[in-house]
Amino acid sequence: MTMEPSFRRLRHGLISVLLLLFSCSTLAEQDTARLAYITSDDRIPFWQIMTRGIEHKATALGYQLQVYSADNSARHELEQLAKVLEADVDGLIISPTTSAAGATLIKLAGRAGIPVVVADIGADSDRYVAFISANNREGAYHIGQVLVEALQQRGWDNGRVGIIAIPQKRLNGQQRTAGFLQALHEADIQNAALRQQVNFSYRETYTFTRELIRDVDNLRAIWLQGSDRYQAALDAIDDAGKGNEILLLTFDAEPEFIHLIRNGTLVGAAMQQPFLMGEQAVETLHRHLQGENVARQQQLPVLAISADNIAVNLETIRRNVLGLEGTH
Repeated sequence: MTMEPSFRRLRHGLISVLLLLFSCSTLAEQDTARLAYITSDDRIPFWQIMTRGIEHKATALGYQLQVYSADNSARHELEQLAKVLEADVDGLIISPTTSAAGATLIKLAGRAGIPVVVADIGADSDRYVAFISANNREGAYHIGQVLVEALQQRGWDNGRVGIIAIPQKRLNGQQRTAGFLQALHEADIQNAALRQQVNFSYRETYTFTRELIRDVDNLRAIWLQGSDRYQAALDAIDDAGKGNEILLLTFDAEPEFIHLIRNGTLVGAAMQQPFLMGEQAVETLHRHLQGENVARQQQLPVLAISADNIAVNLETIRRNVLGLEGTH
């Protein structure tokens, strides 16, 4: 049976329309730029908040985003980078496990022609588009001053201070230690000992806290250079019967810190702004991909929060520190 000419023309017209729609759809998919983010460990709240900031800005700017976690393993980090290179992304943001590992990631991504923005921790390389960081040294210095004032108010300024540190192979760890020790030195308060975290577990932090209590005479404060294992330190202090004798303060923050600082359980916290840092990393990479010049070194302030100033900083803490975007 022979088709009528008009039916053939209609069929050909429909086919042409469908092919045009498919072609437009394919082009649209190809035109959507893709970014990747490799975080050092997405089990840690700080990096979860950073990721939310990156996702928030990437969505707003129309990028597809894939997030990979190194799970605090340099070897796994390289495996994740291999996935990124295979995905042929347009840009990469990294928060490396160590500064040395960051240099390796930058080198390998550079060979593939992928621009890299470093978001926190740092890298032993300057071959990146930009390094978005917090002013770790200044923030640690100011939280050290908060501790000094708290010790002096209690008449404990002849006491000693212990530090449970993040790895000192990281640039940010080195800066935190240096700033904090400067504040103690200026007030003639003695730093007693430093323990470096390796696996960031509850047990590790609890054990380090008990060791400091056991080994350091006249221990009056412990500074935890992170925030997510604060409960382990509090539990160790309480289990040793030192709840009224040893102060605890941290770097970074958890949502419950708003209450804990207000009621005096924590003396204070030096709060980075990871949500804002993540947003700025994507914005910087976007501007670079658009051909704009960007500042290679970008530092965000760290908020030294205590019971005296938490109320006036609460809105900033909720959004930029804790990543509670759009919540009430």
